[in-house]
Amino acid sequence: MVLRQGFRAAVAGTPRGKDDDTGASCAPLMTRRLLTAAAVLLFTTFFSPPSQAQSGPFAGMAGRWAGGGSISLEDGSTERIRCRATYAVSGPQMQLNLLCASDSYRFDLQGEVVDEGGVITGNWSESSRGITGTLQGRGGGGRFDVAANAAGFNAQISLTTRGNRQSVVIRGDSQFRGATITLSR
Repeated sequence: MVLRQGFRAAVAGTPRGKDDDTGASCAPLMTRRLLTAAAVLLFTTFFSPPSQAQSGPFAGMAGRWAGGGSISLEDGSTERIRCRATYAVSGPQMQLNLLCASDSYRFDLQGEVVDEGGVITGNWSESSRGITGTLQGRGGGGRFDVAANAAGFNAQISLTTRGNRQSVVIRGDSQFRGATITLSR
């Protein structure tokens, strides 16, 4: 009871022990309601999961994905590959990270792209080899076709997203000949 009186006094701004149950003023009640509403708004803004109802060309891609596929190397060998992808989407912009590894090969691709009316442009880097380059292409409706270019490296990337499934096909012209990857979330 004493604790309840102390709380009421703190909210009402009155000294402890002077409980005002007369109902003469609704200011303490309004203050509590405003504080509660502010706390709920703050909590939902910062601690709720990202909305899947985002709009923009990359909206269906937002989130974390995982899966596997195969990779083809210059010597003609093919290996199974495991991958994880993360896409951070904000309207027409997206940051991506694709990490894939097989028994003998690994690539860690990061990129930032922007869509301007179906035209995709951006930059990418591959950290395990220290390569950076540009991305250019077209996309929309869950399908994107882009060219990744850098000094000594060129690749075509097709990415198709349908619901919780994603297909990534990469065709390169260096020791990395290509990869076919299927991801889900």
